[in-house]
Amino acid sequence: MKLLIVAVGQRMPAWAQTAYDDYAKRFPPELKVELKAVKTEPRGSKSLDTLYAAERSRIEAALPRGIRIVVLDERGSALTTVALAGRLKQWQLSGDDVALVIGGPDGLDPEFRRCAHESIRLSDLTLPHAMARVLLIEQLYRAWSVNASHPYHRE
Repeated sequence: MKLLIVAVGQRMPAWAQTAYDDYAKRFPPELKVELKAVKTEPRGSKSLDTLYAAERSRIEAALPRGIRIVVLDERGSALTTVALAGRLKQWQLSGDDVALVIGGPDGLDPEFRRCAHESIRLSDLTLPHAMARVLLIEQLYRAWSVNASHPYHRE
């Protein structure tokens, strides 16, 4: 199974890239994680609909056909780590690859969010984009560790 993280925004602070890379290399070979960063649409005087459309087009171009789409959204389902581990196990058992999509500064196109298979949120707090990437990969690793009875996660 492959987890594909599609994130709008290409510039990550060095600390965030280092943290992301550290967690990404921890995953076992049977659970590959890949990051595809897509360009943020320059804001300027463009309408929100124009921004959404441009970023949605880039996101969709990064998504392989037939992949399960899970959007990260402030209105999504709140999950505990154990619940995320359960989701990860379900995704693995289904045999589908999963794309977790992080929107840009203005979020994701509303229609794209509606068409996604699932919507989850990382926190009730507003997070900087770089922090969201790091938190997501850490929680995915933690979810894997729960399922594998690895000592990383303790309750």
